[in-house]
Amino acid sequence: MADPHLLEATINPADPNQPPRNASGNAPLTYRDAGVDIEAGNALVDAIKPLAASTRRPGADADLGGFGGLFDLRAAGFTDPVLVAATDGVGTKLRIAIEAKRHDGVGIDLVAMCVNDLVVQGAEPLMFLDYYATGHLEIQVARDVVAGIAEGCRQAGCALIGGETAEMPGMYSDGDYDLAGFSVGAAERADILTRDQVTAGDIVLGLRSSGVHSNGFSLVRRIVERAEASWDAPAPFDESMSLAEALLAPTRIYVKPCLAALKTGGVHGLVHVTGGGLIENPPRIYGDDLAMRIDLGAWRPNPVFGWLKNAGGVAGPEMLRTFNCGLGMLLVVSSDQVDAVTEALTDAGEAPVRIGVMEARSDTTVVFDGLSNAWLS
Repeated sequence: MADPHLLEATINPADPNQPPRNASGNAPLTYRDAGVDIEAGNALVDAIKPLAASTRRPGADADLGGFGGLFDLRAAGFTDPVLVAATDGVGTKLRIAIEAKRHDGVGIDLVAMCVNDLVVQGAEPLMFLDYYATGHLEIQVARDVVAGIAEGCRQAGCALIGGETAEMPGMYSDGDYDLAGFSVGAAERADILTRDQVTAGDIVLGLRSSGVHSNGFSLVRRIVERAEASWDAPAPFDESMSLAEALLAPTRIYVKPCLAALKTGGVHGLVHVTGGGLIENPPRIYGDDLAMRIDLGAWRPNPVFGWLKNAGGVAGPEMLRTFNCGLGMLLVVSSDQVDAVTEALTDAGEAPVRIGVMEARSDTTVVFDGLSNAWLS
């Protein structure tokens, strides 16, 4: 028989309105007393079910509540698929969202950082899961975040098939939360992009970014602190919006235009310009015998980058190593397919810019023309 001390609670007969107490005289504790509100978590699941349902696509029904999410590759139309997986977060950009109380865009950032990494392998993003962790679950904040995740999934054409909400009192300060995302995509085996496909003479096209995207925000926040700027003040580089609104512009999702370009057969490589900027990301897609030559005069970056450079006194090479500098995705294209790829990108709503060429390596992995006369000088 179980120990009755562990099972029984007694009511003080002298005061039946008092809460039950165990044999040792203490009121029994609940999970809620410890800071975890299961009812709030259930309410959040109910609130986000329609958001997940809005991301349905062939292969996934986007229902929530099970222990795992299912995806049917055959229903998605694949015959000889290779799975590609990616995971990422939003980083310290979340600090601005939390302090400015603007949570609706960071979910798009979360999806973008994962699915853009999938498409550069030649893969179509199929499904997405999120992890939301906080000290105290605020349902409206969490719903705003998940609404952004659902919007990002719709933009990428992938299904939000599940996730995890963790309420962990004592781990986070009041109002703080963190995000992680996980995405899986697939490509037919013959369509996977590999380093040996990029050759000297290939042309490099760039697709514009919406701003800083989701990298370099530790430096961004330091620059804002040095400039003694406030999140709700007009942005120094665009007075039509607040500084927080401008810096929180969601990362662009390039999946659909890149998939359209890949169908032409002329794309040899794709570069998602994330942490490491235009210096460290390009060499990830080509061999040790090649270099990418980039003309810094071929495009004008978003005004935010000029402000960050001047307000922070950031040197040109440091800008190129830290930020996307106005280009969030690069395409390395066969020289005889540039027109076809450009047309596919244009039809998908992009305005590609011809920014460079692949060449035999002599010294460095990325060569910049115009560094001394460009906007970075």
